[in-house]
Amino acid sequence: MPKKEDENPLEDIQKQLRDLLNNKNVQVAFAPFMQSMKDQAKEEKEGEKGGGDRVKPPEDDLSRDEKLESIRSFDRRPKEIRDYLDRFVIKQEQAKRVLSVAVCDHYNHVRRCLADAVADQAEYVKPNVLLLGPTGVGKTFLMRNVAKLIGVPFVKADATKFSETGYVGYDVDDLVRDLVKSADGDVELAQYGIIYIDEIDKIASEASRSGRDVSGRGVQINLLKLMEETEVNLQSPQDMMGQMKAFMEMQKGGKAQKSSISTKNILFIVSGAFDQLAEDVMKRLDLNRIGFGSAEEGDATERPSSSFLSKAETRDFINYGFEPEFVGRLPVRVSCDELTKEDLAEILLSSEGNVLEQYRDDFGGYDIKFNISADAIEKIAELAAHEKTGARGLVTILERTFRDFKFELPSTPIRTFSVDGELIENPQSSLTQLMEENREQLDDSMLEDVDRFTSSFKRDYGYELKFRKPAKVAVVKEAMASNRSVRAICEKKFSDFEHGLGIISQRTGKKDFVIDKKVIDDPDKELSRWVVESFDKKEVSE
Repeated sequence: MPKKEDENPLEDIQKQLRDLLNNKNVQVAFAPFMQSMKDQAKEEKEGEKGGGDRVKPPEDDLSRDEKLESIRSFDRRPKEIRDYLDRFVIKQEQAKRVLSVAVCDHYNHVRRCLADAVADQAEYVKPNVLLLGPTGVGKTFLMRNVAKLIGVPFVKADATKFSETGYVGYDVDDLVRDLVKSADGDVELAQYGIIYIDEIDKIASEASRSGRDVSGRGVQINLLKLMEETEVNLQSPQDMMGQMKAFMEMQKGGKAQKSSISTKNILFIVSGAFDQLAEDVMKRLDLNRIGFGSAEEGDATERPSSSFLSKAETRDFINYGFEPEFVGRLPVRVSCDELTKEDLAEILLSSEGNVLEQYRDDFGGYDIKFNISADAIEKIAELAAHEKTGARGLVTILERTFRDFKFELPSTPIRTFSVDGELIENPQSSLTQLMEENREQLDDSMLEDVDRFTSSFKRDYGYELKFRKPAKVAVVKEAMASNRSVRAICEKKFSDFEHGLGIISQRTGKKDFVIDKKVIDDPDKELSRWVVESFDKKEVSE
């Protein structure tokens, strides 16, 4: 008799687990796990009663009930969402408009379905979105901020890690399970979340030229079910530990938890660079032919190929390697523009939470501040534009500029510096000049580092090292010559002093020791001499 398609495969697994756990040998093997489950259940019970000192998880901006209420009473307008995104993402006006409308359409529908059972049963085509555009233009950032504004769980994954069911790899159903995890296990909240899949262009099938297509057509077919409406089991059949935990929950006799989640109200956003697709669209439009043409055609050939993504049609996606049904599940399509030098400069100047602020925070951790000039911003943007990686190019340039500053300055008394175009062009020479201009302060700071070492040595071992000025200077010179910290030089030179001074102290009661330049030049020799002298003094006193 054929097996029914709608049977839950987890029921067989749970039955096998039940039979397995009845085996005494297995019970012994899993005793530690089962005991930990009991302990966890006890802690949870005590936590519910207010007992114990359990640490609360960090709170989000909104509580769980507040998030659900914001979904039930969703009243955002597309322009409001666009204005919110303007705070974080520069340019991409058309993408912001399209996304804002799609998001409002979707969550207005969700709100109606929650309030009216008739509306919930009506035919509805989800406004799943296909975002096209080069890397680093803000596609992920747009969606992450949309989810944050609405208060719904958000999950991002790369399409390249998926495999067709039955093959080793990441199952597309795991996307939905990850969404539940991002909602801290709250299935009700997760069913209204947003799933974002990047690099979708990488799973375009090449007509299965080399046999069965594991990562292309098969993955598209599996994603079809998710993007429309299906039930996804919360426990993966391959997740044996998860299966055991679910079984233990049932054994405790507690309230049965929901075993699946519907994707009906989950919004799907997919994106990709689609470099080759842009070329295909150019060919279709016959704008890349060689020869004489109109002025419009001549201008078009000078534009970046990614600009033609906005002209892509359904047939272009099918020819590219996507199943017609898959493309049909993505009715909302919009392309993002490539960022110019001016756009990158604007990101540094006005985008909230931009990478320049991150570097300010990094230096701020050491109480260091920097001022940046307009020509420096322009130079960073210019160099980043040459990277051809969008806003990610800003990170590349800033990291290359500041890496040595972040390494050297925290160990100096320098607490402010200026960033101009010359520093961006030649960071190493600018750092050297900055250090030379503050040489006197640096020398004093390194001398103070010797005192910091003596304080820690006394705190750790109880012995006071009294450095003479020539000894301090010798340590500082050696540190500068070897490009090492004063502390590292001192720790190496005085690594054996704890034991040697202990012997001396036991025989003489001495607790403080003078460190002169001879000790710095040959610490082992001087320590040995001190130990021998302590024995001589002991014998004389006797």
